[in-house]
Amino acid sequence: MTNNNEQTSNCLGLILAGGQSTRMEGVEKSFIKLGDAPLIERTINRLKPQISKIIISANSAPEKFSKFNLPIIKDTIEGFAGPLAGVLSAMRWAKTNQPTMKSIITVAVDTPFFPTNYAKKMFTHHQEDMQITIAKSAERNHPVFAIWDVNLADDLEKFLVDEGNRKVMMFARRYKYFIQNFDDKSGIDPFFNINTYENLTQAQAQL
Repeated sequence: MTNNNEQTSNCLGLILAGGQSTRMEGVEKSFIKLGDAPLIERTINRLKPQISKIIISANSAPEKFSKFNLPIIKDTIEGFAGPLAGVLSAMRWAKTNQPTMKSIITVAVDTPFFPTNYAKKMFTHHQEDMQITIAKSAERNHPVFAIWDVNLADDLEKFLVDEGNRKVMMFARRYKYFIQNFDDKSGIDPFFNINTYENLTQAQAQL
């Protein structure tokens, strides 16, 4: 059995920041400030202690993110095909640039309070024969917070391109997957995400 530290060292962290922000009038969420820092900076700082190698999936101009000194990748599939397109691009990037990486762990840029033990807990039950692990809280699955076997790249491309499907759980159910529950006794959902300016106000109140 592979231990937790070995698994995280062979895992690439992916920040999903390539959405269109339609409910926020197209304003790029990554650079919306929560408190005194933009969401992308908060996300990087929260993930860095958990995963040593991080990349950002973003479909805007990469120079916007240059100050963070992290690789920026764009979707290889055109048309804003959702978070799975970002996952696919990261799988392809990992195969070329980080061939020792066995898996990818994803976080969303608009979810600033994801657990500080997120990666460690996600790998608790994600053993070598597991292909996907998805986070859950408050009786809801959060499929953009997940671990993905990089060897699923070809299957994922067929799912997105040939089948024209974007539903994360529909893809996951085809493979050996696990749902990792995160219980939060504070009353705050750790996977609360910012979709609207009202949500941003709610997040500000939690700082």
